[in-house]
Amino acid sequence: MKTTLRTARLRLAEPLRISRGVMDARDAVWLSVEHGGARGFGEAVASAYYGLDAGAIRRLMCHAAVELGRFTTPESALEAVQEEALLPRDTPPAVTAAVEAALLDLAGKRAGLPVHRLLGSGSTAAPAAHTARTIGITSPVRAALTARCLTDAGFTVLKIKGGSPDPADDIERVRAVRQAAPHARLLLDPNGAWTVARARKLLPRFAALGVAAVEQPTLPGDPEGLARLAEASALPVIADEDAASLEDARRLAGRVQGVNVKLAKCGGVHAALRIADALAGSGTDLMLGCLTASSLGLAPAVHLADRARWTDLDGHLLLAHDPWTGIGGEDGTVRAPAAPGLGVRPAAQGTRAAQGTRAAQGDPAP
Repeated sequence: MKTTLRTARLRLAEPLRISRGVMDARDAVWLSVEHGGARGFGEAVASAYYGLDAGAIRRLMCHAAVELGRFTTPESALEAVQEEALLPRDTPPAVTAAVEAALLDLAGKRAGLPVHRLLGSGSTAAPAAHTARTIGITSPVRAALTARCLTDAGFTVLKIKGGSPDPADDIERVRAVRQAAPHARLLLDPNGAWTVARARKLLPRFAALGVAAVEQPTLPGDPEGLARLAEASALPVIADEDAASLEDARRLAGRVQGVNVKLAKCGGVHAALRIADALAGSGTDLMLGCLTASSLGLAPAVHLADRARWTDLDGHLLLAHDPWTGIGGEDGTVRAPAAPGLGVRPAAQGTRAAQGTRAAQGDPAP
């Protein structure tokens, strides 16, 4: 199998502020795996939070390319990835997810099947879901205007970033969004900015404003504190930063109302499916989340969209230009393509704009 790498700069349409800082661009590394005239693609994005820059991703993918050369077919290599037998155990999950995505894309194209069919989806229909759309930390006036524009475009779920130094700012932002979008489902995401004590005081106020659930309200690193908060919370609590691995999910199953699974955080599609199986019947529901990435990076998760209670797959919608296309979302609904493999394809303008390799710069947001 032949592999190639390309690094591209993904710029956001506007800076995104969360409690940890501001992001205006992200580097992506694209892996292409070719066999028998067909090519599969995967994407990993740089993230300071997860300690990955583009250079590190490229080095790790070069190692993966050597390992892929030991296999005669992409299907056998994919099986090895799923059995955690192809890459070293300490390979960052984002790299494992990208390698798996490229092999799934290639295997689907060779079989003439979309990825969701390869994964044994219970329905022949392509998965589709209403995705949340993120509103960053900004003024109440701007948040309200954004919310109105998004709901006019078809979005029914809005995720509002919280964690401002003054909690009153978060409350006013949520109130403004609620008034501008009275029929939207609202999610709140402070990105772990609060203590448990502060969260206990604030969550009833957000519940009164009609927020449907809160994602990782407390500082990461204290899953027990998060679980205790969830027991008596006025809102459903979804673990994110405290639920990176299968072991984390098992520890929190039945103790929080949701777990946010990001493929780049857990290690890919099959790792996400193992987490979903671990949560089944526990009372803890699955949320599918993402990093800011292109449609290529989002596509594997979209093929799982029918398995989640909450879907937050809007990372490609935050870009000034998405260099890949195929999963939709502009109307508030992401859809797994029916085409073989992941079903995404390069957007001509993005292909030209993304030429060359750029040095990575850190970002604050997962």
